[in-house]
Amino acid sequence: MKILIAGAGEVGTHLAKMLSREKHDIVLMDSDESKLAFTRLGMEILPFEGAPTSLASLKDAGVEKIDLFVSVTPEETTNITACMLAAKMGAGKTLARINNYEYLLPKNQEFFRSIGIGSMIYPEMLAAKEIVSAVKLPWTRQSWELLGGTLILVGVKVYENAEIVNKQLIELAKNEQKFYHIVAIKRSNETIIPRGTDYIRAGDIVFFTSEKKNINEVRKQTGKDDMEVKNILVMGGGRIAIRTSQYLPGNIHIKIIESSREKSIRVSEEVPENVLVINGDARNTELLLQEGIQESQAFIALSENSEMNILACVAAKRFGVSKTIAQVENIDYIPMAERLDIGSVVNKKLIAASHIYKLLLDVDVSNVKCLAFANADVAELTARPDSRITRRKVKDIHLPKDITLGGLVRNGEPMLIEGETQIMAHDSVIVFCLASAMNKLEDYFN
Repeated sequence: MKILIAGAGEVGTHLAKMLSREKHDIVLMDSDESKLAFTRLGMEILPFEGAPTSLASLKDAGVEKIDLFVSVTPEETTNITACMLAAKMGAGKTLARINNYEYLLPKNQEFFRSIGIGSMIYPEMLAAKEIVSAVKLPWTRQSWELLGGTLILVGVKVYENAEIVNKQLIELAKNEQKFYHIVAIKRSNETIIPRGTDYIRAGDIVFFTSEKKNINEVRKQTGKDDMEVKNILVMGGGRIAIRTSQYLPGNIHIKIIESSREKSIRVSEEVPENVLVINGDARNTELLLQEGIQESQAFIALSENSEMNILACVAAKRFGVSKTIAQVENIDYIPMAERLDIGSVVNKKLIAASHIYKLLLDVDVSNVKCLAFANADVAELTARPDSRITRRKVKDIHLPKDITLGGLVRNGEPMLIEGETQIMAHDSVIVFCLASAMNKLEDYFN
């Protein structure tokens, strides 16, 4: 597929590198030539210096032959305009990065499609929603509601006290009532799609799919205490912090600590009544103690500096905070955050990548999620009539070792998948796969 990415910032650069590794033809456009210098380091990315809102630049970049045009510059108006122009000039699909929630409302979707904008992504809003999910299930490393909330995916780090540690998956499957399905195990730097002969080891991050009504059983079997978050301290008053405070329940007490006085005033005008904005440095131990970090159940670090966020979370844990969440935009630092036992990580690049995958797959896909703590993806797919996935029972399909099925919804009813399960046409299916296996899904669901 030919893809033109406008904006060589952090998100655009990550997308270009990721997609070029998957053998797509990538053109990366930016008006600042210095941002394109990395493409000379033996990468199969074609750099193009030019403005995405320039008709001449788009034409010279070959936009009329592009299958997917992605505009992820920092400026929303630039992205909207660039997608409109690209669509009119012949680009296939378009995606614009935005920062206005109003544009995403269902009533406005047809309008934007009519002017050439096929998809939009608001990474800060999606990051805020991930944080809210992490706060609601604080014993998890990552949680995601699937298929409208009928099924839930959770990633949990297990220790020696967990019931499931040192047990073989085939042994766990013998329980009379099946509460969950283990879809992946992250062990050190390896992500394993497990089979029945695999064991759970202390220190593993285990990914489960479960029906919502059984999620408490997952918590018990992973040895986690039930905990309610009532007080939260937030470091950094950017858009993610504002959105997070707006999405969290109003009975949670939230304090946002922002170092810029001017920004603190602006933030205080946008947050709900249960939020107190404090002008100060969240790295200051005395300030944290004064603002009640020892009485807080969660600490969320949302500065623009990944290292600072990780270290701030480490400090918060030493004060006894149970749940820590860090914005880590440098993907190379995510393993370090895991080793330091940071509770959850949010990354806008992975959020953007999730939406790009959704556009690239030639299947009926409603959602894709790139997981922060595992080199893996989760997708919600609809089985097409007479597709390969529907022709035999799951045990007889012989899926590749890097793909597993986590559950399905049929006629509104959720169910976990076993070897004897027969997937039917129009079932909504949860698929968990290693990142390198995403393109194999078309062979099974088309």
